[in-house]
Amino acid sequence: MIDINLQLMDIILACLLDLILGDPYNLPHPVKMMGKIISFEESGARKVFKEKGLYFAGFLIVLLNICIAFIIPYYLLKICSFNFYLYHIINILLLYTTIAARCLRDEAFKIYKALNCSIEEARLKLSFIVGRDTKNLNDKEVIKATVETVAENTSDGVIAPLFYAIFGTPFAFVYKMVNTMDSMLGYMNQKYRYIGFFPAKTDDLFNYIPARLTGFLMIISGIFRYDIKEAFRIMIRDRKNHKSPNCAYPEGAVAGLLGVQLGGDNFYFGELVKKPKIGDKKRELEIEDIKRAVSIMFAAEGVFIGGLVFLILVKGY
Repeated sequence: MIDINLQLMDIILACLLDLILGDPYNLPHPVKMMGKIISFEESGARKVFKEKGLYFAGFLIVLLNICIAFIIPYYLLKICSFNFYLYHIINILLLYTTIAARCLRDEAFKIYKALNCSIEEARLKLSFIVGRDTKNLNDKEVIKATVETVAENTSDGVIAPLFYAIFGTPFAFVYKMVNTMDSMLGYMNQKYRYIGFFPAKTDDLFNYIPARLTGFLMIISGIFRYDIKEAFRIMIRDRKNHKSPNCAYPEGAVAGLLGVQLGGDNFYFGELVKKPKIGDKKRELEIEDIKRAVSIMFAAEGVFIGGLVFLILVKGY
């Protein structure tokens, strides 16, 4: 049984550690290991299962990986529980690896800087953080894709893991595994239609609450800077304007706060995917919107952390 106050404190310290360190490229990272596991499983599954049999393979992959993601941090922390300080140091480090705010900021700023140099470099930098084809995007489309990615990943990479971490660090790892499976297998094109079905649906389920929570946190965080009433209207109006039942909430909140239009058709693996638009085009997207989207992300995280501090203070009385 975890001490909720101590767990909340560890989450706050993990957030601070993420803001300071980000994700150093030369250090091993659990998400990279998750990616290698998923890639190995996909390769094996395709050798054993054919066509619709890959539905079952996708189900097995989800079931196995959820168990792996929960068991490893659970027993690691259990082994360290003999010492109070060691336990919480390990717990903070594990939680830190599930948060990607600083990393997302760094990747977005690389694109921001590249746009001031060459569109080819900006397309390349963008290709590292999105699933869509980037080689033919113009500068406005690169900006839009970056803003959308920051908005969506404020939920996937920041608020969602923090939300699940409240229930225990192993749950945050389970979420990261589910999200990684979706990012690698959850495409509804010909290649991943069968094997990606259960990973995509599981991710939809895990993100149901965090995505909506993220949208509301974004709007609350903009109370002194933006028209939050308009942002709320856009988010609710356009909440279904996405193939995902969840992504339109943070994207709608950002579109409403910034007064821009996101969404629309994109190419994925050479296939055109038609998507409805999100938000009203009150003005054209501009390069500074990348910085504004990053600012909204950090503000939303700040509101969430403020909520944790409030819970600690309330439980302390």
